[in-house]
Amino acid sequence: MRPFQIQIPQQQIDLLHRKIDDTIWPAESWQAANDWSYGTPEAYLRELVDYWRHSFDWRAAEARLNAYPQFMSEIDGLETHFIHARSSHENARPLLLVHGWPGSVVEFLDAIPRLTQPEKFGGNAADAFHVVCPSLPGYGYSQTIQKPGMDPKRIAALHAKLMSALGYEKFVAQGGDWGAICCRFLADIAPERLTGLHLNLSLPMPPTGLEDAEKYLTEAERAFVANWPDLNWDISGYSHEQATKPQTVAYGLSDSPVALAGWITEKFHGWTDNGGDLRDAVNWDDLLTNISLYWFTGSIGSAVRLYKEFTVTMNAPLPLSPICEVPTGMARYPKEIWLQPRSWSEMEYNIVHWYEPPKGGHFAAMEQPEIFANDLLAFNRRLADHPAG
Repeated sequence: MRPFQIQIPQQQIDLLHRKIDDTIWPAESWQAANDWSYGTPEAYLRELVDYWRHSFDWRAAEARLNAYPQFMSEIDGLETHFIHARSSHENARPLLLVHGWPGSVVEFLDAIPRLTQPEKFGGNAADAFHVVCPSLPGYGYSQTIQKPGMDPKRIAALHAKLMSALGYEKFVAQGGDWGAICCRFLADIAPERLTGLHLNLSLPMPPTGLEDAEKYLTEAERAFVANWPDLNWDISGYSHEQATKPQTVAYGLSDSPVALAGWITEKFHGWTDNGGDLRDAVNWDDLLTNISLYWFTGSIGSAVRLYKEFTVTMNAPLPLSPICEVPTGMARYPKEIWLQPRSWSEMEYNIVHWYEPPKGGHFAAMEQPEIFANDLLAFNRRLADHPAG
């Protein structure tokens, strides 16, 4: 375990600024500034990029990241970057927090103090966690392998080894987006080590082998499932490309900061609980900290390859066990896009905690750090009544 600090050379910041200044914008279109139906509107992106160029303070963002203990460790021959924020309470329960795409460890920065020191935010010290927050392989400062095979199941195994290396033989795993899928695989490969599984995303698919799955649904759930193919078609163009030809998009996104910002910002706008303006849910400084981390590490190309690896995994027979026996908590944020009906979730998971927050979306920890943390603290209390095994 080697202590690590992010230190971007000034010449890289200067290069970013020159790249923004030299942007070749597309031919003018008629798209309105608040019309996202064709993708990120140029007027919105120009304003965001101007803020990135002239107002955003990377050094402040860098200092904010470096305020948390960060480390690099070689796991399975790969350099893995992670935040390890221990609580001052020695009996705190270890918690693995796993992000997804197009997120990063930046998603959890405001939630971590609430999880490690809950008493400072009106909570109970007995609910505290020791937090381990890794960057996924190929994301940020975590190395990616140079051959196929880094799928969610292998990532889960890598994270299990990381927790062992830190001395945490038993722990809670929490994830959204790819983090949810990786943590679900953890429940298969190391169920004896998980004291709890907490997810804020579950794919809207029926449990394996269930006949006439729709008969278990409420009317509202049946309508959601019926509408899902159309909704998925509208939102998943990026996924089709990244799951089939990820290298093709890697060139432009790695060379143009404006292209990168447009690609990621569209997801944050479409997947957050906002009233039409992304800043209702995520402020520009947090958004640009996340985008800048992709830019300065040059990791967008390696990050999107996870979609291709997952596609290969899902084509294999029985990628997951049909039932997750680990005590599970589900948080169903109202603007989350990928939601499994509750009746199906209760057949697939050992549900001991179910929470429907009043607000929040796909990037729950970044959008609503207080709600996100309080839900996890409540889940921690619930686990005392539902021990694993």
